[in-house]
Amino acid sequence: MSNETFSLSVPSAVRHNRPLVELIEESIRRGEAHFASTGALVVETGAHTGRSAQDKFTIRDEATEQTVWWDNNKPITRKHFDTLLEDFKAHASSRELFVQDLFAGADSNHRLNTRIFAEFAWHAAFIRHLLRRPSAAELATFKPEFTVVNLPSFRADPARHGCRTETVIACDFTRRLVLIGGTSYAGETKKSVFSFLNYLMPERGVMPMHCSANVSKDGDSAVFFGLSGTGKTTLSADPSRILLGDDEHGWSPEGVFNFEGGCYAKTIRLSQEAEPQIWAASNQFGTVLENVILNESGEPDFNDGRLTENTRSAYPLEFIANASPTGTAGHPRNIVMLCADAFGVMPPIAKLTPSQAMYHFLSGYTAKVAGTEKGMGNEPQATFSTCFGAPFMPRHPSAYGNMLRELIAKHNVDCWLVNTGWTGGKFGVGHRMPIKATRALLNAALSGKLKSQPMRLDPAFGFEVPTALEGVDPKILDPRETWADKAAYDVQARALVKMFKDNFAKFEQHVDADVKAAAPGIRVAAE
Repeated sequence: MSNETFSLSVPSAVRHNRPLVELIEESIRRGEAHFASTGALVVETGAHTGRSAQDKFTIRDEATEQTVWWDNNKPITRKHFDTLLEDFKAHASSRELFVQDLFAGADSNHRLNTRIFAEFAWHAAFIRHLLRRPSAAELATFKPEFTVVNLPSFRADPARHGCRTETVIACDFTRRLVLIGGTSYAGETKKSVFSFLNYLMPERGVMPMHCSANVSKDGDSAVFFGLSGTGKTTLSADPSRILLGDDEHGWSPEGVFNFEGGCYAKTIRLSQEAEPQIWAASNQFGTVLENVILNESGEPDFNDGRLTENTRSAYPLEFIANASPTGTAGHPRNIVMLCADAFGVMPPIAKLTPSQAMYHFLSGYTAKVAGTEKGMGNEPQATFSTCFGAPFMPRHPSAYGNMLRELIAKHNVDCWLVNTGWTGGKFGVGHRMPIKATRALLNAALSGKLKSQPMRLDPAFGFEVPTALEGVDPKILDPRETWADKAAYDVQARALVKMFKDNFAKFEQHVDADVKAAAPGIRVAAE
């Protein structure tokens, strides 16, 4: 299906498929960006330093009425969208635009031909990194199946366009078109593509996943579910394993494949010692650094969060030395669900049964990291984001959850819950989980070693937790033992259990009895 819903009356104002160097030159010439001493392109996004989740709308029509999860997606009428589309065309007609024709999906059997219209040259460079670049021969026959138009200088009119503010992200799944206006945050384009893939892929028998993925040299792949800031990018960038991608993948009948062709890493407090691959990729010519402050020598200061905690680095996968050239792998042997527990209750790792895996997948517990979304404060906020990516899930969570459960059973996958958040107390009292301990536990899980270690049954959540692993302080494996005030831990654990149960109430009618029984709290209540 081709997509021809957006065209301009002045074709000469559109620059098609310009190479990266030209896009960088244009962004400098137009004053959109400047260079770091490392050669990276540095940009500032102004008022919007994260996604504007409250300004995203989807057309509610005959095609989407029964397929979109309207409890989680804001509707817009076709009349309002059509008015917005005409105003977008009028606004764009007086501007020079950069068009990139790209693939979303490494697997040629399931990829989506995607056309991006960008007002900023650096936005075109960004999405050129993040999606997959066709060959010259493929470009010659390229026909778009999905289009995104990003005009940061456009200002929406809530009364005229049926939106909330001057910022708007409007999705027409029927005509396969997304309009973005009033924000310079480049992540909106990337996530618009992902949202449509999440709508489309289940119809094709593909499970879309907000996850990173890597594969061992022996071919054993692993996926890492988690929201921004929970460690998807960091933990999947393992020098001993081959990186598939850091954020968005599909699980097809053939195996796992990356939706993207690049990485979009958080860089606040990025350390060369702790994250050498990401650090090196973020200091190369062509990398796009969003809202990163430069020091007096023109070098990126990744510890400076004066503009936002959500500083970002966008680079192509080839900037990672051990990245997969194909972006594809076989069926995963392990699934890892990442949370950043702001309450310091969760253990650093736990073994999940298939029923527990579906429970925690639908729950999607984590902590939103400061700055990821507009309007957040300076501290993390505990949240439940179903499927570890609720803002990008157009369909009901049970649709994705049932697909995942079937795939876990069919391929006999081991599932793990990993806390990259706090230990020794809640946020403000305890400290972040040591990354060395997390990596050691993960390596043992992915190799199969951790399954043979002694386990205890967690009294609050009912999952299995290892009690020992060579090289890891056994005290850290039991969160209660890391708290100075054990009674305070018990109170906090009971509070978190209640949060889980209250949140899951809306899913109970959509799941089987065994998943309901995987809920935490029975053992706590009996004490």
